[in-house]
Amino acid sequence: MMINSTKVSYFTLAAYVDTGLFKYLYFVVILSLYMLIICSNLLLIVVICMNRSLHEPMYLFLCSLFVNELVGSTGLFPFLLVQILSDIHTVSAPLCFLQIYCVYTYGNIEFLNLAVMAYDRYLAICHPLHYDTRMTNRKAATLIAVTWLLLFIENGFTLTLIVPLQLCGNIINKVYCDNYSVVKLACYDTTVNNVYGLVVSAFSIFGPLILIIFSYMKILRVCFSGCKQSRQKAVSTCTPHLASLLNFSFGACFEILQSRFNMNGVPNILRIFLSMYFLTCPPLFSPLMYGLNMSKIRVSCKDLMSNVGS
Repeated sequence: MMINSTKVSYFTLAAYVDTGLFKYLYFVVILSLYMLIICSNLLLIVVICMNRSLHEPMYLFLCSLFVNELVGSTGLFPFLLVQILSDIHTVSAPLCFLQIYCVYTYGNIEFLNLAVMAYDRYLAICHPLHYDTRMTNRKAATLIAVTWLLLFIENGFTLTLIVPLQLCGNIINKVYCDNYSVVKLACYDTTVNNVYGLVVSAFSIFGPLILIIFSYMKILRVCFSGCKQSRQKAVSTCTPHLASLLNFSFGACFEILQSRFNMNGVPNILRIFLSMYFLTCPPLFSPLMYGLNMSKIRVSCKDLMSNVGS
């Protein structure tokens, strides 16, 4: 449906296809994934909060990561479950803008949180004797609070730029609402939106990326110049973080490419899966990677489960 230069009251999500009775199977699969994400992330948040031995900067950053992944998945999955069962794939404009806010806040916080975690690992590996003074619980909590506050404000400002736009259409070719997809529907000049998007991208992508590259260059130097014990410690400490970083970056890069470039050559079902990758796979795999690789978390989880069982 085309609308001639006006405010729209709803958007149509054109990426959904009629799956007949299979929609109930998809609903069960998506619901199971969502419940697994909720349970695994909540479990590790509870473990970190209840165990005083885990009240250290590294685990505070992990707790922030898990909370953010709950926010991101909750911004997608309930909406997705409703749309799967619906025959008319429309979403009201306010709900669409709310989803954009949740999704973008999740993505920005996730990457910046991973960057701060890389810097924390750099301090722990390269300056172990000074780590307790350079990265205290108070400093970690301050970094987390500043990260969340800045990005809440930044994404709020993004909404103030897209909500007033006069649109010439209301069809979004995705399974969820996306900022750039809405901006492309605008009838008039969107230079302000585009310039602001570039500035935000520079802040949200290149800033954390520089911090990550700096941190891992220093860590690699220690690995190559240090003893075998130092290398083993660095590898065991950084493996889950690197896995989380690569997992999220893969999905985020594809989402950026799909938003900015024509991806009609990619099969529709693959486009849908990859567009949701950064919202589903990091929240699903991060708790597993950290839970399995970090001995303190493993032991604390076992103790908690044994206490609940008894």
